[in-house]
Amino acid sequence: MPAPECEHDLPAERLFFALWPDDALRHHIVQCRDTLAVDSDGGRLVSAENLHLTLAFLGRMDIRQRACVEAMADTIQCRSFELQLNRFGYWPRPRVLWIAPAEMPGALISLAADLHAGAGSCGLKLDARPYRAHVTLIRKLAHPPQNANCPSLIWSVDRFVLVRSRTLPQGVEYEVLREWVLGEESFEG
Repeated sequence: MPAPECEHDLPAERLFFALWPDDALRHHIVQCRDTLAVDSDGGRLVSAENLHLTLAFLGRMDIRQRACVEAMADTIQCRSFELQLNRFGYWPRPRVLWIAPAEMPGALISLAADLHAGAGSCGLKLDARPYRAHVTLIRKLAHPPQNANCPSLIWSVDRFVLVRSRTLPQGVEYEVLREWVLGEESFEG
C-alpha cells in the first residue's frame, strides 16, 4: 500500500491572481487580436482560453502558502467596476503586444495593491516594479503592427480568480482554481 502524500511531498504550484474575461469579452478580444495579427510580423498568438489580466503574480508556492493567499483573498473588499480596454502597446524587449486601459480605475489599482500586500503578508516576495495592467495578445512579435486599432472594449469586472500556470510540451496551460465575487455596487474612480 503506497504511503499517503505529505504536504512537503506535494509539488509547488505556479500561481497568480487575475481578472478572467467572460466568453463574450474573450470573443471580442480575439477578434481584435486577430485583426492586429494580420498586420503584424509573425509572433505567437495568445490562445483565447489563456487571455487574462494579471493582478498579482505569486510564483511557485507550496500548499501552506496557497492556503494563506486564499484566506487573504477571502478578506478583500472591492466593488465591481468597469474597465475600458482602449490602449495598445508593445514592449520591445520581451516582444509583447498588449491591450490595456488608457486610464486605470481606482478599484483596479486598489485590488491589485491589496492582493500584492496580502501576498507579502503570506511571506511571498513579489515583483516590486509598478503595476502595469494589460492583456497580452501576441508574444515574440518582431515588430508591432503599424496600425494597432480596435474598438474600445468594455469589461464589467465582477470577480477575480486564482490561476495555476503549467508549462506543457504544447505550451502554457492556465487553470482557474478559485474565484471571488466583487461587491455589487459600481465603483467610480
